[in-house]
Amino acid sequence: QVQLVESGGGLVQAGGSLRLSCAASESIFNFNSMGWYRQAPGERELVARITVGGNTNYADSAKGRFTISRDNEKNTVYLQMNGLKSEDTAVYYCNANLLTRNYWGQGTQVTVSS
Repeated sequence: QVQLVESGGGLVQAGGSLRLSCAASESIFNFNSMGWYRQAPGERELVARITVGGNTNYADSAKGRFTISRDNEKNTVYLQMNGLKSEDTAVYYCNANLLTRNYWGQGTQVTVSS
């Protein structure tokens, strides 16, 4: 059973930064992609994703402020978030995708105060 454990969420003032971490229970190269999603009241939306080949893509709202990266030896994916805004407040979920299968972490709360 794949396990994804997120950490790094918290309360931060607008304009501040946070780095989220997602530790996987197996090699992240076992998956087609790893990503970060978030959910405020409403639907869960993609924030950023990195493929096994290293390609990245970002939601428009994240471009220029957030950076997804990975540490292959630690089986960990990161989301560096800078210039946080109140609208970034949400529960952030780590995702691992393998074809039709999606695995999710338990989520970590990010709250940005204005």
